[in-house]
Parts: sequence; C-alpha cells; structure tokens
Amino acid sequence: MTDPRVDTLADILVRHSTEVEPGDLVLIDGPAAAAPLLLACYRRVLAAGGHPRLSVSLEEAQELLLAEGSESQLDYLDPVAKFQADHIQAAIRIRAPDNTRALANADAARLARAMIARRPVMDQIIEHVRWVLCDYPTHALAQEAEMSLGEYEDFLFGATNIDWSAMTARLAALKERLERGAEIRIEAPDTELTMRTEGRTWMPADGKRNMPDGEIFTAPIEDSVNGHIRYEFPAVYQGRQVDGIRLTFRDGRIVDAQAERGAEFLTAILDTDPGARFLGEIGIGTNDGIQRHTRNILFDEKMGGTVHLAVGRAYEFTGGVNQSAVHWDMVKDLRSGGTLVLDGEILQADGVFAA
Repeated sequence: MTDPRVDTLADILVRHSTEVEPGDLVLIDGPAAAAPLLLACYRRVLAAGGHPRLSVSLEEAQELLLAEGSESQLDYLDPVAKFQADHIQAAIRIRAPDNTRALANADAARLARAMIARRPVMDQIIEHVRWVLCDYPTHALAQEAEMSLGEYEDFLFGATNIDWSAMTARLAALKERLERGAEIRIEAPDTELTMRTEGRTWMPADGKRNMPDGEIFTAPIEDSVNGHIRYEFPAVYQGRQVDGIRLTFRDGRIVDAQAERGAEFLTAILDTDPGARFLGEIGIGTNDGIQRHTRNILFDEKMGGTVHLAVGRAYEFTGGVNQSAVHWDMVKDLRSGGTLVLDGEILQADGVFAA
C-alpha cells in the first residue's frame, strides 16, 4: 500500500511545481527505487490531461561511463536527450540513490568533461522547461543524514508537504525588501564577504523548481564579490565530500581555495572552466521545517537561518551572466554568531530576520 504522503507529494509536484496543463509533454525521470512516486506522478499527469513520458534510469550507468568510456564518449552529446529537452514542456526529476557516494572515486577531470558535454541539455531544461527536482526517501539518504529510514521519511515529507501558498506570500515580501537593496555583507567567525546585487532579480523559490523548497536567490554582480568565507558544513558535489572549505575572492574571482579534506577535488572542480571560479548564486534559506544538515544540498540550502553561495553557473533569469558547467552550492550556517547586512542595516542576525 502506497504511503498517502507520496500521493500528496505527487499532487504538489504536478499541480503546484510544474503546473501541468492539457497537452503538455511531461518527462518523469528517476530510478526504479522511486517507483511509487514516479507512478503517482504519472497518474496525476494523466489526470491533468498531459502526456507523461516515463524514463527509468540506473545510477550505475554514470559510473560505467566515467570508468570505462573513451574520451569521445565522455564528450558525446546524446541527440535523443537533446531532442527530448527541446520538445518537453515540463520535467519531474526524482532522485532515489542506493549509494550517495557512487562517484566518490571518479576522476574529477573525466567528470568535468561529461558535465560539459551535457551542458546543452541542462541549459535547455533550466531556461525553457517547467522543471522540478525532488528526492524519494532511501536507506542511503537516511544513512547520510544519520537517521533511520522512518525518521528520514518523516523529515522529508515534513519539509515537502507544507502550505506552499503561505511560503509564496512570505517570500514575496522578502523579495521586495531585497530588491530595494544594493550591497549584501555576510559576517560570521572567519567570514567577511561583500557583494552587490543591484539590478538583479531575486527569485522566490516556493516549490516551483525544487522540492523541498524555501529560499530566495539571485546572482551577485560578477566582479563585485570581495572578502573570504569559511564553511562549517561539508560540501558534497557529484558524490564527493569536501570539508572545511575556505574561499577568498578578489573582484569576483576565487583567488585562494583551501579545504581541510578534499582540497585536490575542490581545485579540480574550480578549474573546470573560467566561470567556475566566480559566484553564480547567493541564496537565503527560509524553510524552518529543515533544521539539521543532511549532506543533501536539496534540503540543506533551504535550511532556515543559512545562506548558500554557488560557484559556477548563474541562472540567466536572475540577470546573472556567469557561464560554467559547474553549479556547486555551499551552505554557510548563520544561526550562531552570523549576520546578513543589507546596505548597512541588519537583515538577519543569528538566523532570525529583523522586523
């Protein structure tokens, strides 16, 4: 018997996140482990009058490509995937990993090549398709978050199955406030970082792209970022964990990158392309239903009382112009001794917004 919370989540993904309409071609993509949610979404796309296209994947395929593929195979752009991206109106991507560290030992340079090859597909979906990314609870995700499966299910559905109309209203007010400002400063122990955002669009993330959601984000002006930041939380990218990251920016570019663990991988990703050493995003977490770090960026970047910065690609709809095959979010905890300052006035202190 399907957990009724799965049906509720499917309703949110189809009706709220992607707003499926009659005649829409909708890609529903994910591994077999997520079958209950994949099928629940399929059923609801049919009910909405759309045309569901179900794609069930195996996570081991990516491991095989990186381990055994030739250089030409790594560089290959699948024309079927590109054709699909060009013709769908909506995409629902479900993740349900059996192993969150499956790519932990993959060669970083080969991983970067494969990412660059897939970029035209990624660009098309991000910029022109109503898309949403969502996780389905698995033992691997629960283990990564140091929870039992039952605890993780409660955690996940507690973050996704909420009143998204209330979140929409809250973020609309914050958007108005942020777009009146020009300079943001992040202050915390071993952190002093400034950037400018005037003229950029702050996007309220109220469940239309990610699920769970609950953040507001934009792209900083590319050459305006100066100072340094240290991250207490580990940063996970493509299955690899990097601990104790400290980045120094000068006129927008990362000029020094250090890490207590995983420094070589960090440097390799930052050297993927020229844009990888610039910021593509600053985001402020607003989902108070998420209060613990889980090593899953889909949840962690939404955590109330945090700010996250992404190195690499900017989203064009925010006004950002930085281009990169990389988009790596790193989360900074501000709940103990951290402050966000907007144009010289405190916007948030210790994770709590000023009145």
